[in-house]
Amino acid sequence: MKKYYFLLSLIFSINVSAQKEDSSFINLDSAIVTSRSIKILNTKNPLVISSITNHQIIEKGARTAPEALMGVSGVFIQKTNHGGGSAFIRGLTGNQTLIVLDGIRLNNAIYRYGPNQYLNTIDMFTVDKIDVLKGFGAVEYGSDAMGGVIHVKTKENASKELNKISLNNTSKFISNDMEKTNRTAIQYATNKWDFLGGISLKKYGDLVGGGNIGKQTPTGYNEINYDLKTKIKINNQSELIYSSQNTIQKNVPIYHKIALENYKTNHIDYQVRYLNYLKYKYISNKKWVSEIIINVSTQRSIEQRSIQKNNSSIFRNEADTVKNIGLTAEIVSKPNKNWTMNSGFDYYKDQIFSEAIETSSELNTQVFKRGLYPNGSIYKNSSLFNIHNLNFNKFNIVAGLRYNFLHIQMNELTLGEIAIKPSALVSNYGINYQVNQHSFLFGSITTGYRAPNIDDLGSLGIVDFRYEIPSYDLRPEKSLNTEIGYKYRSNKIDFSIAVFKMKLKDIIARLLVDGKVINGYNVYNKKNIESSYINGAEVNYTYLLSKFLTWYTNATYTYGQNVTKNEPMRRIPPLFGQNQISFVKKNKSLAITHQYAGKQDRLAQGDKDDNRIGKSGTPGWNIFNIDAGWQVKNISLNTSLINISNIQYKTHGSGVYAMGRAVNFSFKIEF
Repeated sequence: MKKYYFLLSLIFSINVSAQKEDSSFINLDSAIVTSRSIKILNTKNPLVISSITNHQIIEKGARTAPEALMGVSGVFIQKTNHGGGSAFIRGLTGNQTLIVLDGIRLNNAIYRYGPNQYLNTIDMFTVDKIDVLKGFGAVEYGSDAMGGVIHVKTKENASKELNKISLNNTSKFISNDMEKTNRTAIQYATNKWDFLGGISLKKYGDLVGGGNIGKQTPTGYNEINYDLKTKIKINNQSELIYSSQNTIQKNVPIYHKIALENYKTNHIDYQVRYLNYLKYKYISNKKWVSEIIINVSTQRSIEQRSIQKNNSSIFRNEADTVKNIGLTAEIVSKPNKNWTMNSGFDYYKDQIFSEAIETSSELNTQVFKRGLYPNGSIYKNSSLFNIHNLNFNKFNIVAGLRYNFLHIQMNELTLGEIAIKPSALVSNYGINYQVNQHSFLFGSITTGYRAPNIDDLGSLGIVDFRYEIPSYDLRPEKSLNTEIGYKYRSNKIDFSIAVFKMKLKDIIARLLVDGKVINGYNVYNKKNIESSYINGAEVNYTYLLSKFLTWYTNATYTYGQNVTKNEPMRRIPPLFGQNQISFVKKNKSLAITHQYAGKQDRLAQGDKDDNRIGKSGTPGWNIFNIDAGWQVKNISLNTSLINISNIQYKTHGSGVYAMGRAVNFSFKIEF
């Protein structure tokens, strides 16, 4: 609590210094989409969002989508392997946070608990902006948004001239052969339609860690991305957008398995994600039908893995494929100038195909095995939602409801066909009060949930050192987030602080079945048996030192406790944050960045047993980076000096050490 008192006292000290500036309020506040297609000014928003734009991503030379989010307020990145990267929001990650791309859910029926790699399947060259919704998002986007939502918006055509083909090529390198990337893009526009497309070829070498770590072998992998987006103007009120986004990653090693767990081979042969969607948008000046947005999508996710232990003759291949179709529709209404409403439904259907083959070099045999999940499982996810934004002079109110119902079908050879139908009702309510020209108070109460998926329900067989049996009576996990905060904004200062408490109940955990043993293994199944809470605080402060010079700092603290086990929650990040001073003038930019994290030795038993963490926990660290950019006519140059002091470190829970001292260079030319 002492940390909370310190952060709260900071409100008053900064507010006093801000008043001395006697600066005028910035009327051109930034608009952010918070509730689907409802736009709210940042200062008047009662819900907490952090954002990063394409320009900022380019300046920092981010390699991947997860690495682009490092340093973003309230977001902590864990990396199990170099080809992964999982974002912690409000202390939660994996299938307890939701990834949305252009309004479409990426989370599917086999997203795992804990850190996963799926955010890394989004090509950074296609990203226009990333919004991180913290502590809310279940009403807006549905299941899994307990910690929050990572909403990625992809680029649209930016041609300045009509009827002219524009080409650009970007080459990017990191020293020690850690990256060789080339991106070629093309765009074309007329007054009726436009087109944007490109291809990215990436070769990532083995990651070289700081200090005495050196090259971590094997960690490198190859990737190819290709994409296109076209917009057709039907008339002055309506348009169609078609987009195709494709990622193929090859031979992605799971490094800590090989380095620490006696594996000869443990890697993902193919990590593939395909997304195609067709979006229709209609805009009018009618009160009750101001906008209509309909989005039809198809997705396919493929993960093929190869596994073999040292001194073992058994080589195992696993393959999981998820085919998804989606349909979302919403109507935005504006009954009057103070009231905006968004109503609609979402429907997604996942079909899972899972298989495994074990090859014995000793017996020269191949045996087909059950895959990780029941083959042919179907997961139908349907929702209805209604969201309101009300603006009454000094008060701005956001409120909404979503009802989610699921139909899950699985077919086991030994158990027959199983069907379950869980459901959940969630709501949010937030209010923002403008105290004076510069100051705003806000608070919110939001509920979230995570419906049980096939990964929870369908496990059958030996997993690690236990035998798991299916569980068919699971209920959705639920969260209740309460948050209060303060914002101050002038022409020189942008300050905010938020303090939150999140309660979690009906958390799904493995439970030992007393007295039952199969093939010599203790038997476990999953039950909704755990309750936890997470307390935390987040501070952001930006100060305009001069016309060209800006100081920015943020800090985030989370404290998680498993009430059921009376121990800390697993994988809770330490205190972390960033300080940055940046210079921008016309076509030049320079930024010096300090990123840090405290030590984390407040551990759950599962953390202590995890070879990525261990009994001593994770030491704290401080690193410094320098980013510079320069643009002349049609040529852009960006370079970064990474981890200048060559510090040996890794983020809490990671399976690889982070990059040591390195140089990042990119060159872009437009034709």
